[in-house]
Amino acid sequence: MRTQKKMSNEKHTITIDPVTRIEGHSRISIHLDSSGLVENAQLHVTQFRGFEKLCQGRPFYEMPSLMARICGICPVSHLITSAKACDAILAVRIPETAERLRRIMHLAQFVQSHALAFFHLASPDFLLGLDSDPAKRNLFGVAAHTPQLAHDGIKLRKFGQEVIRILGGKRIHPAWIVPGGVSHPLQEEDRDAILAMVPEAREIALRTLVWFKRQLENFREEIRVFANFPSMFMALAKDDGGLALYKGWIRLVNTDGEAIDNFEGRDYQDHIGEAVEPFSYLKSPYYKPKGYPDGMYRVGPLARLNMARHCGTPLADQELAEFRELERRFVLSSFYYHYARLIEILFAVERIEYLLNSEGILSPHVRAYAGPNEYEGVGVAEAPRGTLIHHYKIDDHGLIQSANMIIATAHNNLAMNRGITQAAKHFIKGRVAPEGMLNRVEAVIRAFDPCLSCSTHADGHMALKVEIYDADGKLVEEIER
Repeated sequence: MRTQKKMSNEKHTITIDPVTRIEGHSRISIHLDSSGLVENAQLHVTQFRGFEKLCQGRPFYEMPSLMARICGICPVSHLITSAKACDAILAVRIPETAERLRRIMHLAQFVQSHALAFFHLASPDFLLGLDSDPAKRNLFGVAAHTPQLAHDGIKLRKFGQEVIRILGGKRIHPAWIVPGGVSHPLQEEDRDAILAMVPEAREIALRTLVWFKRQLENFREEIRVFANFPSMFMALAKDDGGLALYKGWIRLVNTDGEAIDNFEGRDYQDHIGEAVEPFSYLKSPYYKPKGYPDGMYRVGPLARLNMARHCGTPLADQELAEFRELERRFVLSSFYYHYARLIEILFAVERIEYLLNSEGILSPHVRAYAGPNEYEGVGVAEAPRGTLIHHYKIDDHGLIQSANMIIATAHNNLAMNRGITQAAKHFIKGRVAPEGMLNRVEAVIRAFDPCLSCSTHADGHMALKVEIYDADGKLVEEIER
């Protein structure tokens, strides 16, 4: 729904409520000056879920399965990151086979989540057009227009979910990953079942990349203004420059690819600050040395591929080389998040096959047992949407005293707000904006693929604003805390 509200001094606000084809609930307000030009735009994340408080008093070893319940889209990301924080509390090194099995489920999570974002949420814009009928601009419209594209999306997501089910027992909220490793080893018949699905998934990923690269020429204007600006990028990084999803250093780089900072996950609070704005329940992390809001950075597929010198699998490395040819230095337009997701899907499928064929993958030694040996643990991994941090503190009884989570979507909050302002200023010229222009502002958010159910966990005094309207839609009262 698009609404307009006249403000004082003839200023206007255009509201997009809700933002469509994303995971979670939000709205966008676009503020116009008296001449009808855009002053700024804001993303309002309107839902709140307090997992940081809910888990207090729980035994730390329950945290992985509890944290998986944060989200039904990316439960494995929270499961893995939480388990890594608990590994740190146990002060153990998990068996090598357990780490490989965790990685396989993690990669499957990337496939199913990226497939959802690309095929189900974003592809209607690419296939049907940003100005197409909004009643048809959805997955059903895609299925009617190009059935194979819709079917490919379903099949690719099914591949990721089936791998998760085979390993963890169920597709959503599996509890197989535990502190110290995984709960049970991989069986030969299950390995073979996953390997049998790999060729089709690989073929779909390659076919979709060919199709999407042909579409890029149709979106040159959007590429120029969809959150296209210099910024820092942050992601896990390996010493050899390989694509890091499961573990590595946390690295920040500038748009020239120069490393600004490189630190271990346990030291994140020395480098990353967390701000709260009154217009949203989504935290705004920033790089502390540059301050707020100048310490803005981006995370996720675009950041990871900008930083990676290679993926480590043959087909994905070839695609990465093509991706790098888009720009002379780093790829800055957030429109290319979609392209980066497809490359990561291909990498994940290739890497799953490699790990399943690795020596010792069927070993029964998949868990290290210990009691709590530390009072604090930090876990870091790359979720599909970016760097995910879980930080727990326990008491002498192993009960959670405090928990802090910086969700991948939150890292991008400052960039998303700046991105929608950039797009709104370009596309909106006047107080009445065509639907297709407003859809382009929404599409900036879809490029980042936020997971808003995951990300609203801030503790403390949260800003609250209540607007009361009468039956005619007139604003009669505003209450703020």
